[in-house]
This record gives sequence, structure tokens and C-alpha cells, in this order.
Amino acid sequence: MPSSTTISRQSAPFTDALGSGGQPRIIPGDTLQETAVFAAFDRVYIDVPSPHDAIAEYATLLGVVADGSRLSLANLDICLRGDTETAAIAGLNLLDTALPPATEQVVSTGEMPIQLAASNYRSPDYRSTDSTTGIYAVDHIVLQTRDADACIALFRDQLGLRLALDQAVPEWGGRMLFFRHGKMTLEVIQNLKEPPPRDFFWGITYLCHNIDETIELLDVRGVAHSPIREGRKPGTRVATIKSHALGLPTLIIGPA
Repeated sequence: MPSSTTISRQSAPFTDALGSGGQPRIIPGDTLQETAVFAAFDRVYIDVPSPHDAIAEYATLLGVVADGSRLSLANLDICLRGDTETAAIAGLNLLDTALPPATEQVVSTGEMPIQLAASNYRSPDYRSTDSTTGIYAVDHIVLQTRDADACIALFRDQLGLRLALDQAVPEWGGRMLFFRHGKMTLEVIQNLKEPPPRDFFWGITYLCHNIDETIELLDVRGVAHSPIREGRKPGTRVATIKSHALGLPTLIIGPA
């Protein structure tokens, strides 16, 4: 079910990653207080050194045709932007269908140095994906944090996302949170032994229907990867993607 919560918004500084989809319209004005209903996650922005090269890499991996610099999966749009020295997941948007189409507004994150926005680019429906590699959706995006409690205050208390898991992980001295929304998860990791210098989006995991078939198809395309192994979640198998992933930590996951 969509979540309803009062949020603080500001006009958004994001640049467009739509290409042929046109420029977004930014909602102007000072900080607003209003009730937002987030239907799902909407899009993720990835900053890259060369959008042209990054589109080619990601299209090879995901097996979908890019629309300008946007690649659409069943539950999320992936938007590539330049120009940066190294690739990085720069921002994450939540879908707010009350906004005018193709607009977005920054969501205040307080002192947490990450970029979040409310936007209205795609339908909340889970789309069918015509992927030639069998990768069809994003399973989760990973956020590394210095303060798990601050993440709970932001994502659960302020934004209304469901906290599906809050678990200590003693083997690596940390804490793990899963915020489930729509059909995607935001995984938050707090490493108490080696905390990051700042909070940042770290990696991404993609879903495939049949991991054996997907690996065979990726082999044909020259995508490097690890051997398939059992996933942390029971009943799953995973593989680490080692090329065509923009240098970002990337997994694919499928049913066992």
C-alpha cells in the first residue's frame, strides 16, 4: 500500500537524464509542507564520466534498449548523467503521482548528505520488461551509513517507508536495515568497525528470472562475473558482476 506522510520539500537541483523524453519541469518555490503519498520508487540517478559509454555498458548488461540516457526496468528507471571522474549512485527518487508529470522536488534529508526527491515520471504499475538478458527489475539498492537510527528517522518516520528488517550483524560488527517499498528494497548498512566517511549510495542488485540462463547470455555478451553461489536470502542464488556495471558494486539474484 502507498504510504502517506508529511514531508519537507524544496525546489530540485537535479538535471534531466531523460534524453529524448525531454527536460523535467522543476517545481519552484520555497520549502513546502504537504502530505505526500509515495506509490513506489521512481528512478535512480547514476553520475558517470561518459554517458554515451555508460549507456552502451548498461544496455549490454541489462538487455534493455535505452531511451536517451534512461533505461527502464519493471520497478525503476535508471538515469545516467555526466560528467564525473568516477561513477556513483547520485540520487534516489520516490514516486509521488500527485506531482505534475515529469517534475520532481527535493526531499529534505536534514543533516544526512544524500540526495532524495519526490518525482512523477513513471506509472506505479510493475511493468513487463523486454530484456534480452533476463534481468527485469532492481531487487535492492545499498546505502552505507554512519547512523542507522538517523536512517530510521528519515525513511520510516519522515517518509513512511516500511522497515522490514532491523538486524545486528556481529560477524562484521554492524547493523542492517531493510526498507521495503513497492516492489523494491533500500538496504542500509552501518559498519561500526569501519564507518564510512559519509553516508552514500554504494551498490545495486538486479533480479533475473533464471540465473543460469542469464549468466549464459552475459557470457555471450562478454560480461565478466563471479561463479554463481547461494544467496544470503534462502532460496536464492547470486553472482557478482565484474564488468559492464560502471564500476559500481553489482549483483544479480535469481531463484534457486
